[in-house]
Amino acid sequence: MKKGLLITLGVIIVIIVIIGGSLMGAYNGLVGERENVTAKLKNIDTDLQRRADLIPNLVSTVKGFAEQEKTIMANITDARAKLSGATTPATKAAANDELSGALSRLLVVVEAYPNLKSDANFRQLMDELAGTENRIKVSRVDYNNAVQLYDTHIKTFPTSILAGMFGFEQAEYFEASESSKEVPNVDFTSSK
Repeated sequence: MKKGLLITLGVIIVIIVIIGGSLMGAYNGLVGERENVTAKLKNIDTDLQRRADLIPNLVSTVKGFAEQEKTIMANITDARAKLSGATTPATKAAANDELSGALSRLLVVVEAYPNLKSDANFRQLMDELAGTENRIKVSRVDYNNAVQLYDTHIKTFPTSILAGMFGFEQAEYFEASESSKEVPNVDFTSSK
């Protein structure tokens, strides 16, 4: 009888160790995925900050050529400030869309000033801005892929039970707003 009790107790301990190890592995996996999501969001922040740092130089360069386009310059400055103050993926995406719209209106202004397009300083800034825009796109894709993996993992049984117990919540995707899908309308007929 003693030998049967020891075997049963041994089997129970092995089962507890296996279940405990599985739970610990799942928990650690969730922590790793959540940290990956956070890191990817910080990469977006870095790229957005780089773009925000380029904008004052671009605006200054354009101002010398296009003094009468003060409204666009003010819009860019306001949008840049909103982006700097954004804290969640949703507010960052909205501020990013507003800044992108303002920048696209600025580029329309540039078309009216051939001397500006040939300015070396302006060309360098535009190249840097284009490179930064590409980095932002890659960072957004990487972030959204990390969010998809993490959100899928916390919704999948049995990990969903563990996620609920330890407060793992869904991450937000970095999505473009509906307004960013509209082509900006720029009309300079009244300002010239």
